[in-house]
Amino acid sequence: MIYDVIIVGAGPAGLSAGIYAARYDLKILIISQLPGGLATTAHLVENYPGFLKINGIELMNKFKKQAETFGAKTMVAEVLDIQKKGRTFQVITSDTKKHSAKSVILALGSVRRKLNVPGEDDLLGKGISYCATCDAAFFKNKEVVVIGGSDTALKGALVLKDHAKKVTIIYRKDKLRGEPMMRKRVLSSKKVSVIYNNSPVKIKGKNKVESIIIQEVNTKKKTKLKTDGVFIEVGDIPSTSLAKRIGVKVNKEDYIIVDKDMKTSLPGFFAAGDVTNETNFKQIITAASQGSKSAYSCYMFLNSGKIKKTNCNS
Repeated sequence: MIYDVIIVGAGPAGLSAGIYAARYDLKILIISQLPGGLATTAHLVENYPGFLKINGIELMNKFKKQAETFGAKTMVAEVLDIQKKGRTFQVITSDTKKHSAKSVILALGSVRRKLNVPGEDDLLGKGISYCATCDAAFFKNKEVVVIGGSDTALKGALVLKDHAKKVTIIYRKDKLRGEPMMRKRVLSSKKVSVIYNNSPVKIKGKNKVESIIIQEVNTKKKTKLKTDGVFIEVGDIPSTSLAKRIGVKVNKEDYIIVDKDMKTSLPGFFAAGDVTNETNFKQIITAASQGSKSAYSCYMFLNSGKIKKTNCNS
């Protein structure tokens, strides 16, 4: 079987691409190791149009159901490689199967960025977490630290305050950079405090997290804080290794270079969402927008005369 398009990734961008591509009557396969992507870790989404409040898992399930309703086929697997074979792409999954397609949309999103400090790897899962939504309940009535000052960090702190006894945000700058509403909620909470101009340099503990060493940015003075948990929310790294391997151009920050139509440097290979260089505003709605645009560009490519479109889904 040769699909019209294989979409790698099933977060907001990948599933939106699936919805639109299915409505363009393309034969589609969506492959993802994590259905819903990192959006599923969102405790509360309040800025997606049409929903006053909805959690990330529920919202992504609605995306997935809509794509499948229109005819998209979904598959849970890790994509190990993408190869160009003549005029088609071969997508190789963890079950060693090869899936053929006339085009590819890469929407793998990103992975959590690490601190790369002593103790981080040793204590992962023993008090260190990269997902407040996932693990907040394990820290009921405990004292925890959140590293970072972006929207993700602030949302994490707000989730944690509902479980933990005390939440301390450690941020390397002198002002939180999350959106104003998030900052207001954090700074007005009696259970949340902020230590500015400090960065973590070491996380300590024997069998679990016991303390964290932070260092003042200017004076280099180190301080030891006792804590039961460390939540690392310092951004993410685009998942572009598959794209680079096949020869798709990326920028110096490793994001896939796309034009306004989500086209990459390789004909027939499109990208959308947090893997692209168009990601200054990382939101579910912007990823979904890019996904829809990539599907349209893919449809136009398949109907441009360069390659013949497969018959529609039955």
